[in-house]
Amino acid sequence: MGNFSKNPMQSNWGSACSDSDWGMGNDSRFGHDSKFDSHSKCKKSCKVCKSDDVSACKCNFRAPARQLAAPLNSDCVLVNSVVGSKAIQKVAEATFPFTAFVPAIPADSDILNVVVAPNLAGVTRNTRILRDKVVNIGLIPVMITVTFLAPGAAAPATATLMTSLPFQEHTDFPGACPEDMVVEPPLTLEGIFAQPGVPIIGTTGLVTTDAILIKIVLRTTITVTRQVIVDPHGGICDVNERRCETTTTPTTDTLPAP
Repeated sequence: MGNFSKNPMQSNWGSACSDSDWGMGNDSRFGHDSKFDSHSKCKKSCKVCKSDDVSACKCNFRAPARQLAAPLNSDCVLVNSVVGSKAIQKVAEATFPFTAFVPAIPADSDILNVVVAPNLAGVTRNTRILRDKVVNIGLIPVMITVTFLAPGAAAPATATLMTSLPFQEHTDFPGACPEDMVVEPPLTLEGIFAQPGVPIIGTTGLVTTDAILIKIVLRTTITVTRQVIVDPHGGICDVNERRCETTTTPTTDTLPAP
């Protein structure tokens, strides 16, 4: 601790004001106008710390006011208006010859059981909107396990196939326009079907019944939305008032591979 003298502004670390401030001469740090009366010990304002008080300087720092990056210049808002919502079903199916399985299922084998395990997390979907119609195309990965009894065999054997089943759906949606947006939640599984003995063209070009048809029924909901502007009075106008104009050229769209 420092040893303070009777003078409250003097200590071992120096003085906040010079000797001239105690009435002992002039100091270039101070101005000619005194802001204190004749009884004040520090007669002149301290130019060093910019304080009119005899005590040490006390600063009051305040954070600058937060400014928006850009002020809003409109009282309208942009919202998504719902054109419509529908619950739909999608059917994924394909027919696989016995030779597609590993190991290959011998011709004329008896199919005892077929287990299909779909991977809903791996589904790929592509959705496009035509005038008054929503088109869905996609693939669902599956693992197919077949238990069979080969001709002349004493015990059943199993064969597997990892593949994807294609699905598609065309849903009539009056009022939908090509520039609208589609919201679709994850697919849910409704049913799985397997049908052995379905005719298929074999590798030799001949029709054979050594094949299995796999069908999966899926369900989801498609919701079509459209961006519109709403004013403070509740008035609504479309962001693109010409979005539903028809063209003479049919839509051609190459969808990305899964």
